[in-house]
Amino acid sequence: MPIEIVCKIKFSEEDAKPKEKEEGDEQSLLGAACQGAPPRDLATFASSSTLHGLGHACGRGPRGLRRSLWALALLASLAAFLYQAVGLARSYLARPHLVSLDPAGVAPALGFPAVTLCNINRFRHSALSDADIFHLANLTGLPPKDRDGHRAAGLRYPEPDMVDILNRTGHQLADMLKSCNFSGHHCSASNFSVVYTRYGKCYTFNADPQSPRPSRAGGMGSGLEIMLDIQQEEYLPIWRETNETSFEAGIRVQIHSQEEPPYIHQLGFGVSPGFQTFVSCQEQRLTYLPQPWGNCRAESEGGEPELQGYASYSVSACRLRCEKEAVLARCHCRMVHMPDSLGGGSGGRCTCPMPCNLTRYGKEISMVRIPNRSSARYLARKYNRNETYIRENFLVLDVFFEALTSESVEQRAAYGLSALLGDIGGQMGLFIGASILTFLEILDYIYEVSWDRLKRTWRRPKPPLRTSTGGISTLGLQELKEQSPCPGRGCAEAGGASSLLPNHHHPHGPPGGLFEDFAC
Repeated sequence: MPIEIVCKIKFSEEDAKPKEKEEGDEQSLLGAACQGAPPRDLATFASSSTLHGLGHACGRGPRGLRRSLWALALLASLAAFLYQAVGLARSYLARPHLVSLDPAGVAPALGFPAVTLCNINRFRHSALSDADIFHLANLTGLPPKDRDGHRAAGLRYPEPDMVDILNRTGHQLADMLKSCNFSGHHCSASNFSVVYTRYGKCYTFNADPQSPRPSRAGGMGSGLEIMLDIQQEEYLPIWRETNETSFEAGIRVQIHSQEEPPYIHQLGFGVSPGFQTFVSCQEQRLTYLPQPWGNCRAESEGGEPELQGYASYSVSACRLRCEKEAVLARCHCRMVHMPDSLGGGSGGRCTCPMPCNLTRYGKEISMVRIPNRSSARYLARKYNRNETYIRENFLVLDVFFEALTSESVEQRAAYGLSALLGDIGGQMGLFIGASILTFLEILDYIYEVSWDRLKRTWRRPKPPLRTSTGGISTLGLQELKEQSPCPGRGCAEAGGASSLLPNHHHPHGPPGGLFEDFAC
């Protein structure tokens, strides 16, 4: 059975007051350093928050109709703000864009575009050999014949060289070009470079992207003016129709930048013999937006060519690359005008996005008939041809700039991030009178309350070993034994100074001191 000893301790007034003061100061310092300030309640936070209306709805004071109306107004304003914010976010995620047209100023000189021209007839009839007719039967529709002029079923010829065939049998620019003039200076066939297209052997004026020819004036006579003989007597006879059979007479022309290859069978326009065709050009610099606003293809940062076989990316180069991969996958060969580069078919759908920056030339085409009666007789004598031949074969092409100005067509984001933040900030100030710092205040208060609750959960209070009330202390016998410096009998027998009850052994102790009265 446990034995309890009740001790009554009474301190002197002189010693008790300083001790209580020291203990109180020590507890206040330790509490301020270790425990921190208690978290604010909702009413206190609402009274000091910068969110308009929150102090009226959740602050201190009696609850009544006025507080209910403030809470309703606060919730309605918050709902209106969220509705507007969602609408603004939807508008931003839709990525709208607009197109701006900015006319540039007059330039002293403007780079002249590349002009590619092809005779619609691919092969000259007089230049075809029996082997050429045999190899080109699917293209020309002509029946292969032997040397005696009879069709033979078992003809055999060596493998063809298409580049050699096109060079030999195509129309030669030196024979077609009758006159050439660029910006008042004479030019010749040597100023044209050979390029291969679906029309065979073609020619490009001003093809070098490193040194393009400048145009120093606008209007007729300040650009490229050429007279051509299309040589209709060399056109192939039609025996049967094929996919490559042409019923037209004239040339195909494409005006493009030096960075892109000609794609003349789809992007070119026709020029007819017997007419002088005027082509007024206007340079347009187009700028498109990349993802997520648009689908243009941005330039590579490493500076490496994006398409094998071409120095820079363009839609025409990409289309030719796609055609080459399709033909290579099916026939294990390529056509002459396709890029000569390694690589097989992609195996999927080939897409050619628009580059983010490109130069295009707008065109206005007009024409007049040539020659008139007087010039027909003069040209017939000059070139030793009759007037009918002149009317059926001669044409004049005049390509020039309308003015030395360029148009800039640019796509721009209609609703950017700065506009979104500005609109949301305006709606936030209009409906709830808040800012970003207000939301930081709310987050700070939520963190403060949550952290205090977590600390309370983690700290489990320990049961006290002593319970003191006033000057009465209740100690258990086991506690006394544990607190005694000399437990056991040895200490009691050794001397009375170490006894558990010192007053019983020293009835005549010194008066005063710390204990005024000690009774057990």
